[in-house]
Amino acid sequence: MPRITFPHVGESYRSFKMLMEDLGNEVILPPRPSKRTLDLGVRYAPEFACFPVKILLGTYLETCPQGVELIITSGGVGPCRAGHYAQLHKKILRSLGYQVDIVVFEPPRLYPLEFLHNIQRLNPRRMSYRAIYECIRRAWRKLQALDNVEKLTHKIRPRETVRGATTRAYRRVLEWIDRAYSLAEIEEAEQSAIEELKKVPQDPYRDVLRVGIVGEVYVLLEPASNLEIEETLGNLGVEVERSLFLTGWTRDNTWAETTEGLTVKEAALPYLPELLGGHGRDSIGNTVLYAKRGFDGVIQLAPFTCIPEIVARTILPRVSEDHNIPVLTFFLDEQTGKAGMATRLEAFVDLMRRKKAARRTA
Repeated sequence: MPRITFPHVGESYRSFKMLMEDLGNEVILPPRPSKRTLDLGVRYAPEFACFPVKILLGTYLETCPQGVELIITSGGVGPCRAGHYAQLHKKILRSLGYQVDIVVFEPPRLYPLEFLHNIQRLNPRRMSYRAIYECIRRAWRKLQALDNVEKLTHKIRPRETVRGATTRAYRRVLEWIDRAYSLAEIEEAEQSAIEELKKVPQDPYRDVLRVGIVGEVYVLLEPASNLEIEETLGNLGVEVERSLFLTGWTRDNTWAETTEGLTVKEAALPYLPELLGGHGRDSIGNTVLYAKRGFDGVIQLAPFTCIPEIVARTILPRVSEDHNIPVLTFFLDEQTGKAGMATRLEAFVDLMRRKKAARRTA
């Protein structure tokens, strides 16, 4: 039974663990990124490598000593360094004495045969494709449940009447979904989790701001990399809507991109007609869409030295002016502090409240 691990990306590890064990692998769970994780990554990664490179390397250095043989990760499309992460990590790990291999999943709609080959590498039980499909179906449903429950916390937290009640309930219900296995159990656990979260005491009349969050996929999805910005905003009375969830990102890269209404690409077209790589164009397009939906502001999260997001950052002031929506950017690295971020967020929230009040009195 091969020992495998994968990056820690929010709560998605609960779904991946179930899938990999169903296929016959021994999973070494990646730890939630901590200061030790980042210290390890910073020590061995190139100095100017972007933030996700350092966090992921640190995660692997925490799991590889436990006998990991395979690391599972995703690739990248377009002119972005994410497509080279796996090769860089493999070279560094082997130079440190860890003889691991890395399985890189590229978008199946672009590389279907490579996708099937990788699935077979992770299928030591030699299950049929039909059986594999059923395993993937269960894991996908669990991933949907995890995303749906997280989305609900973003609506409830800014309206809670007892500080921290939403977060405590969320941690509790995550275990219910984690323990669910069959499709029926997962659906039941999701429904129970939703009902439990709705029991959190709320003030339905509270004046809540709405903020969209855009940026690079890893720092959007992993709370440890963005210093739990969504929870901080919720405690400031802000309802967050993140432009990327793992289910949406997987769907867009697996079979087809979402095409309902004005697409992200179409929204970005007047400002950036070319593929930028990473999620730079998405950051611009989603900012336009949030403005059209009447959001009070947008926050861009980007790893320090991330070229696509740097380019997007130079365009966003014009988007902000054209669509009359405030935009705040955070470039994240190992030097970013939670206290400093909280101070900037408080000022941004105050700005949005004053802007909203001025619109009402105009």
